[in-house]
Amino acid sequence: MLGADDKVRPHYRQLVSTLATMSEPERERRFSSAAQYLREAGVYYRVYGAAEQGEQTRSWPLAHPPLVIERGEWAALAAGLIQRAGFLEKLMADLYGERRLIRDGVLPPAILGRNPEFLRPLANQASGRPLIRFIAVDLGRGPDGRWWVLGDRAQAPSGAGFALENRVATSRAFPDLIRDLKVERLAGFFKKFRETLLALDDGKGLRAGLLTPGPANETYFEHAYLARYLGLLLLEGGDLAVHGSSVVVRTVDGEKPISVLWRRLDSDFADPLELHPRSRIGTPGLARASREGGVEMVNALGSGILETRALLAFQPALAKALIGERLTLPTVATWWCGQEAEHAFVSENLERLSLARAFPQTIGNEEQRRPLDLGIRLSHSERLLRDLDIDPQAVVGQEIVALSTAPVFVDGKLEARPVTMRVYLARHADGWSVMPGGFARVSSSTDPLAVAMQSGGHSVDVWVSSDREERRVSLLSNGAAFSRRLPSAPPARAADNLYWLGRYVERAEAATRLVRLFTARLAEGERRGALEALVAELLAEIGVDALLADPAKGLLDRAKRAFDTASRIRDRFSPDGWRALGDVVRLIEQHLDAPEGSDLVALSSEVLTRLSGFTGLVHENMYQFTGWRFLQAGRLIERGQLTALAAAALGGEETPEGGLEALLEFCDSRISYRRRYSVDLSRETVLDLVALDPLNPRSIAFQVNSLKTLLDELPGMRRGESLAPVSRRAARLAVRLTTGDASEANAKFLSRIADDLGDVSDLLSERYFTSGPKANADRLDVE
Repeated sequence: MLGADDKVRPHYRQLVSTLATMSEPERERRFSSAAQYLREAGVYYRVYGAAEQGEQTRSWPLAHPPLVIERGEWAALAAGLIQRAGFLEKLMADLYGERRLIRDGVLPPAILGRNPEFLRPLANQASGRPLIRFIAVDLGRGPDGRWWVLGDRAQAPSGAGFALENRVATSRAFPDLIRDLKVERLAGFFKKFRETLLALDDGKGLRAGLLTPGPANETYFEHAYLARYLGLLLLEGGDLAVHGSSVVVRTVDGEKPISVLWRRLDSDFADPLELHPRSRIGTPGLARASREGGVEMVNALGSGILETRALLAFQPALAKALIGERLTLPTVATWWCGQEAEHAFVSENLERLSLARAFPQTIGNEEQRRPLDLGIRLSHSERLLRDLDIDPQAVVGQEIVALSTAPVFVDGKLEARPVTMRVYLARHADGWSVMPGGFARVSSSTDPLAVAMQSGGHSVDVWVSSDREERRVSLLSNGAAFSRRLPSAPPARAADNLYWLGRYVERAEAATRLVRLFTARLAEGERRGALEALVAELLAEIGVDALLADPAKGLLDRAKRAFDTASRIRDRFSPDGWRALGDVVRLIEQHLDAPEGSDLVALSSEVLTRLSGFTGLVHENMYQFTGWRFLQAGRLIERGQLTALAAAALGGEETPEGGLEALLEFCDSRISYRRRYSVDLSRETVLDLVALDPLNPRSIAFQVNSLKTLLDELPGMRRGESLAPVSRRAARLAVRLTTGDASEANAKFLSRIADDLGDVSDLLSERYFTSGPKANADRLDVE
């Protein structure tokens, strides 16, 4: 922000002036609006702590103000980045092609031969097409104003999605400044990249997918966000199968071919057959399909070799050999040896030894496994060289650069914090383009090693000022003619998760209703009698111990199960639906943290309101096609099954006092009963309403009839053909309920209905989901 004369640099003046004239309450209001957006959008990242801490998810730590880069400075930086991208593209092509650099002695053989990132099964995959199409470059700015390359990211560079979310959040906080500074937009970069991905299938018209390691990955939010933003299928390794050299997606409508995968998992985990044999997140045969051109990988398997630190030492010679010119962007902490040292110290072993010694506390996750070269101090490097019998005096060209700082608001005041910036480049048919902005990280203290998010660092938006008004760019169509098409069938894994999300949400609601019923009676002075014992047994079957001091602990487990399942299919949910489930978890956690005496009945009512909100959002906002149908099927089966079990317990032949009222309360059918029946409560009338009435949306019959209709609309179900086993079982159950009479609705009748619904669940799973049929025990949450 400040020049050498300690005066505010021209491109920062308007930002500083605006912040200076803004009252502190107004400034905090703007910051809060950005934080509120990130909270409502559910932006998070995963932190890997010590073994006893396990994994934790944290809300996104956006700091203010943005990092502003003047347009002239950015233009020069972008030119250097495009040059670098072209250099890396040719380097990758040579290492996995002719390997002339090795043959001509420009690069020592040990760089490949002893490098675990060089994947031998992919050694000759050069096909004339670019092997890298989306990369990131980590940059630092020295106090003298020069930009330095801290490292290249070609394996599966993260942060682009978070940069988009940073921009949306800061647009909420500073819409006037973004307009006045003419900040360049990001959407055009992603629109062109999406068009490139879709064009890579050679006109086959196949969908492109984003290949993720899964929800346990630290940046899974970004994977789901980008897949939704770009209209890509979000796929895990288990969603794919390889036949010969062709790759298909296992969907609920059969196997569907796919020809383009934007890879976000490490190369060696992509194929347990040829690469990492213990990988459980890969796809057997994917390496062969990639090698033979059956699938276009972005980036190609093995591209992680470009991140090898040892390559930095040889970049001048590599650039001369590959592009015939010097790289304009220098690299930090580069060093190379004289001929007498035989380049031994630049092997992968040096990299690993140096990182382990310099930062023993950081080995263990993606962010910290690759700390800044900047942190490998000169004195440490000299000791390391001596350990390897290399004379430090033979090393020439060492560069150690201090990080520049950026202004960050801390406790209402601006403080200088070390900053790094990750920028993104995409390869198109006409060459490379640079995203006009980036993903900047500022240290949580004055320590430059605390820049990483895993170390407590924060993120700031990156603004590139322009001299012209930015034209609004959208990923929406430009108005060309279109034809309405139905969405493709979801992967079987996604449908499975949608189905069980429906079941878990309904299970959480049933548990909450029973807890409220149980607690309310005790609050009214009732003693624990036969009815309370029955309710406690029902809760135990759902997984809630009503006899605990606070049964809300069981409710929390039910709510978390639904929330965690939803986290696996974030690309198929609106932020509002995600937030509704998150609110349920937070409500129960706040209750458990509150002093003794907190009102459990009031909590139950609030939880039911939030769950009803989620159900309403799903019904009103979710596109009602295949995925929605599986979610609804889960809800209908779970509600029907639990209602049958509750009716068998509370409406049996020896109904305890208050049992019928409790059953109506559980089924939320008090008002319906008063309007439908003119007599006092009786066992037959109550069971008629909650079990057999086809118009009562809480009855068993309503769930089964709705389920039968839903099953007829699932993939592969064709009218006029023989019924599938799952449809046949549901149809028989519907007939039994339609022809049934309240007088025969005894405990045996109702228990059989619950078992039949369990069988329908198993048959549905067996037909559509990759995990195969669910065990009957699972439907009662014996997990």
